[in-house]
Amino acid sequence: MKAVLKQRNLLGIRGLSAGEITYILDTAETFREVSEREIKKVPTLRGRTIINLFFEPSTRTRTSFEIAGKRLSADVINISSSSSSVSKGETLLDTARNLEAMSPDLIVIRHPSAGAPHQLARVCRASVVNAGDGSHEHPTQALLDALTIRQRKGDFKNLRVAILGDILHSRVARSNAHLLTTLGAQVSLAGPGTLAPPELASLVEGSELRVERRIEDAIEGADVVMVLRIQRERQDNAFLPSLREYAVHYGLTRKRLALAKSDAIVMHPGPMNRGIEIASDVADGASSLILDQVANGLAVRMAVLYLLGGGLGTMPQGYEPTTQAKSETKKVETQSTAEKATAPLRAAVTAGGSDSSNS
Repeated sequence: MKAVLKQRNLLGIRGLSAGEITYILDTAETFREVSEREIKKVPTLRGRTIINLFFEPSTRTRTSFEIAGKRLSADVINISSSSSSVSKGETLLDTARNLEAMSPDLIVIRHPSAGAPHQLARVCRASVVNAGDGSHEHPTQALLDALTIRQRKGDFKNLRVAILGDILHSRVARSNAHLLTTLGAQVSLAGPGTLAPPELASLVEGSELRVERRIEDAIEGADVVMVLRIQRERQDNAFLPSLREYAVHYGLTRKRLALAKSDAIVMHPGPMNRGIEIASDVADGASSLILDQVANGLAVRMAVLYLLGGGLGTMPQGYEPTTQAKSETKKVETQSTAEKATAPLRAAVTAGGSDSSNS
């Protein structure tokens, strides 16, 4: 069976084709149903070991990766910087080699230094998933954002997306810029000049990516308004005169949101600084899909772990699928391409239905 994903790691969105991104999103849609069951578990990764290696604080990302792994019946180990030997002076690569000696199948890593997941991928046989590295990328966040947008808007072609706030330090903005432009959307970045310099327009070559001087120009006519967190831990570098001034001039209020299309949606990767980058009545309003993003994050991370941890979408060339998967493939020969791609997955998810309580 020909592999659908060309790489065994997910280190970033840059380099993924539109077809690969769509396949991950289609797979995630299949896993959404699992979270709606009474027994939220399937046996698809039984016997696999996943290590969550987090060197930065995280609530949503770490929790969703842990729940995703457990719902796929994998053995999940959580390691933080404070509980690892890094706190005693061990290097990241030595930590990785020691973990590799225990034969894990996947390592999910969040690290404050850009490129840390790439270093791990060079020395580890296990598949590596980037859960955020410095100001570089956060691929699963961009994928869950795309899934949320697709559910509400359908097609990405010519969709206008405004990304507002601290673009300079945002790995979320970078991953979304690559993903959304790859799928055909027009992306506008906006924020204070110190946090959204014009040079960021060259982040994605030959794409519909622009940097606006005023956030109103980015919001006007937008289908999607994505607000980024103001990273308070970086404000001692004087990127802003004050958070209060930021709220007045760059915060997303109802008045500013009115410049977007009437059916525009509002998104935020979290955690939110209410009253600074986004007003509470906007965050909790009818246009907000912030909690939908959280729910979709679980489905996306289940899909990524499934595909990299032994799913049929990433079988090495020459590997023969099981008889059951072959049978399922024959049944869907007349179905659409997306349905064909996810048929083996649907068979695996179905297998975890009424019997999954024993998994």
